[in-house]
Amino acid sequence: MNMNQADTAWMLVATALVLLMTPALAFFYGGLVRSKNALNTMMMSFVALGGVGLVWALVAYSLAFAPGTPAIGGLTHALLRDVGLEAKGTIPHILYFCYQGTFAIITAALISGAIVERMRFGPYLVFLMMWTIFVYAPVAHWVWGGGFLMSMKVSALDFAGGTVVHVNAGMAAFVAASTLGPRKDFARQAFLPHNVPFTLLGTGLLWFGWFGFNAGSALGANNSAALAFATTMLAPAATLMVWTMLDLFRTKRVTAVGGATGIVVGLVAITPAAGYVSPMGAIVIGALAAFPSYYALLFRARTRLDDSLDVVAAHGLGGACGALLTGVFADKSWNGLTDGLLNGNASQFGAQLLAVVTVMAYSGVMTFVLLKVLAAVMPLRADVSDEGLGMDVSQHGEEAYADGEGAVLILPDRVKIPPAAAVSRGGTS
Repeated sequence: MNMNQADTAWMLVATALVLLMTPALAFFYGGLVRSKNALNTMMMSFVALGGVGLVWALVAYSLAFAPGTPAIGGLTHALLRDVGLEAKGTIPHILYFCYQGTFAIITAALISGAIVERMRFGPYLVFLMMWTIFVYAPVAHWVWGGGFLMSMKVSALDFAGGTVVHVNAGMAAFVAASTLGPRKDFARQAFLPHNVPFTLLGTGLLWFGWFGFNAGSALGANNSAALAFATTMLAPAATLMVWTMLDLFRTKRVTAVGGATGIVVGLVAITPAAGYVSPMGAIVIGALAAFPSYYALLFRARTRLDDSLDVVAAHGLGGACGALLTGVFADKSWNGLTDGLLNGNASQFGAQLLAVVTVMAYSGVMTFVLLKVLAAVMPLRADVSDEGLGMDVSQHGEEAYADGEGAVLILPDRVKIPPAAAVSRGGTS
């Protein structure tokens, strides 16, 4: 195919929009934790821009999208070989590489929400890079790169990442939270968000970037992009309203954190369906997706699973719900490809179910293996004292909010001078 300037222009914008979603996620997550862990939580998203971005260029892109087997791509594009200005569809190949890389980055960063406030930063970065190679790249190949879920007689539908991104990251988050164990004082102390406006800011920026995430997945300035844009606007609106009603009926109040969570759940749920369902179908998907995630949040709070920022309920369950409902509401009159269960194609729902179960099983097992391998060579958990002091100081030597000239004295050996001793020596030595 010949390159198209309009498609290229749109995909340049869409790539920038999706890249923005990772800093947006940093604000969303950062506002939900205690102030002593705000920088560490935000850095867990920001560092993915570097670590995952480089791994994507060196090897993971090739494993995901180069020709290979039904299970994994080859190495023909490793080190960006043959990834240049030639056409990939109607856009330059290098731009397609960049666009797909932004997906890999935010998928890995999503996992951090389940393990914030307790995982050491160095092992976390190594884990993200390994996870991108051994988990994200194979799953992307299965669904988008010509792998077995894409080449089945009835292909699994995933327009923008319900299985590849959200089910994948949600299952990894569940395993990571279970493997690391709960935070210090979990279930004994209330862990309150320190900056809800940060979370609302992050939500708004996520929704903004999500138009690139979903409409950009049409890979051109075309009717499919327009449909995905509309469904991305409508589904979260429906989820937000249902979430609001559920809060009102249950507590007689509507929280800002709840509203933000509802919007994200709606965005997650419509992601696999964005270019396959009608606008009215998107509204129904958004409304239905609120229920499992909302009640999963309430259930999780009564368990010992310390999924710190509820990645499993919002992304894992929301992504699974959206992927399955894609198989119900897909409408050939809108997507030009296939119908779902409601339009007489029950086999499409079966394909969606197979994709969800397969990705959950693979992501769960491989995430567990990677964490155990890492744990054998380096400690994953921060020390209890470091966790109590705060991950900002213990992992980065910084504080998000300093009091006066410095709330904590940080020495190279991390030995803090007791206040009495500091006063006795102050200005006299």
